[in-house]
Amino acid sequence: MARIAERKAESADTVTLWLRPNRHWAGFQPGQHLNVSAQIDGVRVTRSYSLTNASTADGRLAITVKGVEGGKLSRHLCERARVGDVLEIGQAFGEMTLPASPQGSWLFLAAGSGITPLMSMTRALAAQGMPVPLTLVYWARTREEFCFVDELKKFAAEHANFSVQFVPTRETAVDDEATGRLSETMVQTFVDDLSLRQVFACGPGGFVDTARAVLSSTAKSFHAEAFSPPPRTIEDSGSVQVTLAASGRTLTLPRGQSLLTALEAEGFKPASGCRMGICNTCACGKSSGVTRHLHTGELFHEPASALKLCISSASTDLVLDL
Repeated sequence: MARIAERKAESADTVTLWLRPNRHWAGFQPGQHLNVSAQIDGVRVTRSYSLTNASTADGRLAITVKGVEGGKLSRHLCERARVGDVLEIGQAFGEMTLPASPQGSWLFLAAGSGITPLMSMTRALAAQGMPVPLTLVYWARTREEFCFVDELKKFAAEHANFSVQFVPTRETAVDDEATGRLSETMVQTFVDDLSLRQVFACGPGGFVDTARAVLSSTAKSFHAEAFSPPPRTIEDSGSVQVTLAASGRTLTLPRGQSLLTALEAEGFKPASGCRMGICNTCACGKSSGVTRHLHTGELFHEPASALKLCISSASTDLVLDL
């Protein structure tokens, strides 16, 4: 559990919540996420958010939440949650983190809410005196949607090894802002040693796909996380019988749709978090049957295996450990 200790508006539609966790919190690495849960209209809602602070002496942690249209938890946290409220949190997870001793040159590419894990890592490097060259390029639709602007500019003024470039995509660039969509040519205007750069990219799925396509073969290394899921429906027609072994229920579910969505449509409420295949909250055992990975289309035949409900669909009748 964690109590909201402070809230701060970061942009027109984004708020940072500083949380004070209880003794069960095991800590985190910059770049990681955690699941956050709250009771909204009598229903427990869980979503994943990136931690945006690096570390604090008093053990607090920060999440920066964008109010998403139709997003129950994001709207609750942005508009209704108050200092003193208690939230349920999970332990930190995620593999897009800095090495213990960063080496070489780095390039962070952020779009929209993708700034959040990269801000945590930027703060961590700034706290170490910016020991490696780092360039951060940050896209947002409008100027009022950029977060952490003053702090990032302050880091750039204090550390010769750090530079930041803001790129509004729906407004005319002013002052030292840039303009344009992500491309290798554009990136090379910001860094002249792309082949030596270790790249972290984070943002919507389309942005990450573009970054991977244009940079992964050129940069020294490439790591990415998408903050919106790929399409969740594939061309599989018909239905299957899914037996929930623990609850003794058998349901008729459509093929080609995520098992999580299909189960929810039948009134069953499995635990879930990110709904993108990252956090493992919806993972469960499969005793028999064939499933398809919705991101890749790959079929999984192995019995007695684990799957993530949010990114798996049923291809045959299944028995799940639910």
